[in-house]
Amino acid sequence: QVQLVESGGGAVQAGGSLRLSCTASNLYATRFDIAWFRQAPGKEREGVSCINRKSGHLYYADNVKGRFTMSMDNAENTAYLQMNDLKPEDTDVYYCAALIQCTAAPTPELIVHGEFGDYWGQGTQVTISS
Repeated sequence: QVQLVESGGGAVQAGGSLRLSCTASNLYATRFDIAWFRQAPGKEREGVSCINRKSGHLYYADNVKGRFTMSMDNAENTAYLQMNDLKPEDTDVYYCAALIQCTAAPTPELIVHGEFGDYWGQGTQVTISS
């Protein structure tokens, strides 16, 4: 079973930067890709970015392109999300998730469903003030 743990959230002013980390235990033993999502209370999960672990290709949602950069350290089974030029509308809880396959900007239906639920972390809060 893949377990995902996010860290690195916080509160910054608009225009600032944050770097999120996601450690994915046992991911190396699977063919799953990894993605970042964000979700506000009462709203739908929104895909942010994902990486195809086989090809190394990265995909981003249109509203974060040019500002967010995803990367992965395969040796450490850790994914990162560097977020620059942050805006108040980026305020959300950010989650990493195991994805069936990353071939475009991630969507929630591609999140892997394990025996005990979605392969989805506990989330890290990002708050951007204007």
